[in-house]
Amino acid sequence: MAEIRVNRLQKNFGEFVAVKESSFTVKNGEFFCLLGPSGCGKTTTLRMIAGLELPTSGEIILGDDDVTFKRASERDIAFVFQLFALYPHMNVRANIGFPLKCDGLSRPEIRKRVEETAQILRITDLLDKPVSGLSGGDRQRVALGRAIVRKPMAFLMDEPLGALDSEFRHVMCNELRALHNRLKATTVYVTHDQLEAMSMADTIAVMNQGVIEQLGSPREIYDRPVSMFVADFIGSPSMNFLNLRTGLKAGSTSIFIDQTSVTIPAVREETAEADLVLGVRPENIFFSDSDGLPGDVFGVEYLGTTQIVTVTTGRGTVKARISSDTKAEIGDRVRLKFRPDKLSIFEKSSGRVLKSALHEGVTHG
Repeated sequence: MAEIRVNRLQKNFGEFVAVKESSFTVKNGEFFCLLGPSGCGKTTTLRMIAGLELPTSGEIILGDDDVTFKRASERDIAFVFQLFALYPHMNVRANIGFPLKCDGLSRPEIRKRVEETAQILRITDLLDKPVSGLSGGDRQRVALGRAIVRKPMAFLMDEPLGALDSEFRHVMCNELRALHNRLKATTVYVTHDQLEAMSMADTIAVMNQGVIEQLGSPREIYDRPVSMFVADFIGSPSMNFLNLRTGLKAGSTSIFIDQTSVTIPAVREETAEADLVLGVRPENIFFSDSDGLPGDVFGVEYLGTTQIVTVTTGRGTVKARISSDTKAEIGDRVRLKFRPDKLSIFEKSSGRVLKSALHEGVTHG
């Protein structure tokens, strides 16, 4: 396995910029996710790493080798597509062993490596069955097997679970991560599904309109988003945003919202009179019997151990994830308090987060 380094990678299609000067490093043995909405440039980035697209500028280093403008066949990389792309006239054994046959390996060696791969994927009982009769999950295992059997330097996966139903996708997420832990394989995984990325990745790169907005661990990206886009895209429900009408001075540790004082992480920069936005995750909101931001309960979603309570306030609608034991009914007048160590302040015009005690050491894209 090998490290992948991407430096200032750019891809233009005419005047359209699909990927804009993206830089990141996938460490040896790391599970790295490119996450973002459709059309953000994540698949184009993956295809450039694979050699299926040539970049307009920038460089791609695989191990110690500059592969920026090398053909796909000259890169020791295995690609797993969303559509399984299996050969329907071949059985499972032949599908998995086909890349080795193309490489000219002997029949005994092919048989040995196919059976080793099947054991890793727990599909030894399927080796002699036709792929046409397999379930979607088993077909995906066969597609993974065809990649694994080559023992490449890195695996690239383009939404490989996208064709599966939601319940089985969750099962395959666990299996993919367990497989990665066994193989210690350098993996770049593309998805638009935040749950897949958050549950499997060591590092996530959140992309938006061709730009990597934030690089970090799942916890860091969730707890300390660097932009309103990241804060809104990650989380279900996503982060709440409350409009503020005042700037902040460096060192500020509190703000006022409708005469209610709210403690915030110490701000590290001056914002003058810029319009600001307070960001808070639903689970970091709780009800108060006395002070707090006033609002009216608009809706209640019961989720078993928790409930999502929608509250309308003078600064916008807020969703709070609270215990299902807490009484909340539509029309109730409530007061909201926020966990001060979990709040983010954003500049409304640019969407960027203000430097604060919470966001020290966070990596922007």
